[in-house]
Amino acid sequence: MDYTYLDLAKMIDHSLLMPTMAMSDLVQGIELAKQFDCASVCIMPYALAMCSEMLAGTTVKPSTTIGFPHGGHTTAAKVFESERALKDGGQELDMVVNISKVLSGDWSYVEAEIRAVCEVTHAAGQKLKVIFENAYLNDNQKIRLCEICGEIGVDWVKTSTGYAPTGATLEDLALMRKHSPAHVQVKAAGGVRDLETLLKVRALDVSRCGTSKSAELLNAARVSLGMEPIVVTTVSNSGY
Repeated sequence: MDYTYLDLAKMIDHSLLMPTMAMSDLVQGIELAKQFDCASVCIMPYALAMCSEMLAGTTVKPSTTIGFPHGGHTTAAKVFESERALKDGGQELDMVVNISKVLSGDWSYVEAEIRAVCEVTHAAGQKLKVIFENAYLNDNQKIRLCEICGEIGVDWVKTSTGYAPTGATLEDLALMRKHSPAHVQVKAAGGVRDLETLLKVRALDVSRCGTSKSAELLNAARVSLGMEPIVVTTVSNSGY
């Protein structure tokens, strides 16, 4: 094996974004991410402050979404969302581009918006992931977004929200890695649900994956490494 458990666990952004999740589900999900020592918990914005509090003292980062899931918010709204998220303890922000503007070829708008959110995020010492939503884009549009994100200096380019018809594909990940500078990382989202797929995207130099299947995936990794699987504990009397 050319990887350790922690190598794989720190690729995982545990996703808690389904609108039907109750507070008890969110609390349980945060505790699960702590147990497995994931890279981050990506949670609905209203619960970010709670998430930040629960993750204090761990190596799991609190993160949330901006302009999610369709990207059609005004730039001012995305900047405000970012400022609020940073105040609530967000350390990584996952922002959806304005998909309509990308499809319209209004690259100056797209660039200005990404730059505005990136500047606010980096000024606070935190990191930005930019979601393309590749299901709706052609290769030329994906490449141009990679170029813009590279010029601005975002921290990750990301394939998808998980709410489009398709998510990450190996072909898209290879394309994004090829056309992004070395200082920009690549994140896969939507479709990474098992260890085999995680290892395939890792081989493409993908550093993060968004998934709600963290326990299943990482326990499979533990077994493959000769480690005991983690038994997920049920949280009670959490105070939330």
